[in-house]
Amino acid sequence: MEGLAQANDLSEVIEADRAHMWHHLSQHKQYETVDPRIIVEGKGMRVWDAAGKEHLDAVSGGVWTVNVGYGRESIANAVRDQLIKMNYFAHSAGSIPASRFSKRLIEKMPGLSRVYYSNSGSEANEKVFKMVRQISHRHHGGKKGKILFRERDYHGTTITALATSGQPQRAEQYGPLTPGFVMVPHCLEYRKQWDVENYGERAADAIEEVILREGPDTIGALCLEPVTAGGGVIVPPAGYWERVQEICRKYDILLHIDEVVCGLGRTGTWFGYQNFGVKPDFVTMAKGVASGYAAISCTVTTEAVFDMFKDDPSDPMSYFRDISTFGGCTAGPVAALENMRIIEDEGLLENTLKMGARVVENLSALQEKHAVIGDVRGKGLFCGAELVADRATKEPMDEKRVAAVVADVMAQGVIIGMTNRSLPGFNNTLCLSPALIATPDDIDQITDAIDRALTRVFG
Repeated sequence: MEGLAQANDLSEVIEADRAHMWHHLSQHKQYETVDPRIIVEGKGMRVWDAAGKEHLDAVSGGVWTVNVGYGRESIANAVRDQLIKMNYFAHSAGSIPASRFSKRLIEKMPGLSRVYYSNSGSEANEKVFKMVRQISHRHHGGKKGKILFRERDYHGTTITALATSGQPQRAEQYGPLTPGFVMVPHCLEYRKQWDVENYGERAADAIEEVILREGPDTIGALCLEPVTAGGGVIVPPAGYWERVQEICRKYDILLHIDEVVCGLGRTGTWFGYQNFGVKPDFVTMAKGVASGYAAISCTVTTEAVFDMFKDDPSDPMSYFRDISTFGGCTAGPVAALENMRIIEDEGLLENTLKMGARVVENLSALQEKHAVIGDVRGKGLFCGAELVADRATKEPMDEKRVAAVVADVMAQGVIIGMTNRSLPGFNNTLCLSPALIATPDDIDQITDAIDRALTRVFG
C-alpha cells in the first residue's frame, strides 16, 4: 500500500477523479467539499484507501461480488496467461476456457445443460426476457409473453431490467419502462400481508392469483431471486418454493431464478435455489462467478428451452438472434474456472455455512441488546438486520438514522451495506455479505462494530 501511495501523487489522482469521474450511485455535489473515496489495494478480507486506512470489507466489494477475497494471484495469473494466448473472439465461435467452464458449471447444476455468456447480471437477465418473448412468438402465437416479477426483488439496471424491479425507487424517473412485466407480492414474513399460519404457501398462492387475473395463457415466465438481496435480504419461508414450482408447472410458466447475488456459494450451496429443491428453466448469474477478477455473466437453461430455438432450421428467424460483444472475452471463463477451484479446494461452501451461522448468532445477541433491531434473517454469508423505530408496531427506522449506523461502522474501519433508495419507507435493513473466506475473528469484528455503532447512534 505504501509503495503504491508513494508512486502516485494522490492529490493529482483525487483531483482527476473529482474532475472527470462519474461514480455509480453517487450524488457528486458532495465531492465539492469531500474527497471521493479511492480504494487502492485489497488482500483477503481487507482493502486500503488512498489515505492508507484499512477497512474490513463485509460486503465483498460493495456489491456482493468478491466471493473468494482480494489478492488471489492464481486467478490473476490464469487470466494473464490466457489473454496472452487468446484474449477474444466473437462468441459465435467457441473458446477453450468457455467450453471448459460451461462443463464445470453444468456439473454443479443438475437438470440444466446450456450456458450463454455475457458480461453483467442485467444483461444475463435481459437474455432470458428475450428468450421468453421469442418462445412466445414462435410457440404460443405471441400470447405468452408477459413476465412476472416479485415485489422487493431486483434484476438489473437497464430499462427492461428496471421494468422487473420490485424496488420502485430504482426505476423512478426512468420511465416509460418496457411493457409486459407484472409484479407479484413479496414473501417477507416479518412484514406479512396475511395473518395466516402457513404464510409461505399463502405468499405463493398470491402469485397464482395474479396469474389468474392476467390470464395464464398470457404469462411466459416468473422471475425470482432465490433470496431477495437489495430488497432486504429476504429468505422465503417454508412451503413457498414448493408451491411456486407447482404453480409454474400447472400453468406452463417458465421459472427463471436470478442468482446474480446468491450464485457461486453465497448461501452455502453452489446456488441459492439448491437450498429449496427447485428445478428452474433458467438460471442467471454474474458477480461471484469470477469474484470480480474479470467481467462475466451466464444465462443457463435446460435442453428443452435450448431445443425451442433449433426445431426449425429452415426458418431464418428461428434461432436466438442475440449477441453480447464481451461474451467472447476469454478472461471471464478462465477466471471463473480458477474461482470455482478455490471454492472447492478451500472448502468455502462449508465455511460459508459455519460463518453464516455465526453472523446470525451474533446479530441475534445484538437484537436482545438493542431494541432497534426488529428482525434478523439470512442464509449462509448473506445476512440482514432490519432496524425499526418501534418493535411493537414494526415502524421502520428512518433511512437517515440507518445510514448513520453504516457511517459509524465505516469510521471504525468496517464496511457494511444497507437497503438504499430502493423501497420508499423501507430502506432500513443493514446488509452483510462478507467474502466466503471469513474467519470467526472477522465476523466478530464486523458485529462488534455494529454493536458500538448502534449504541452511539441510538443510545
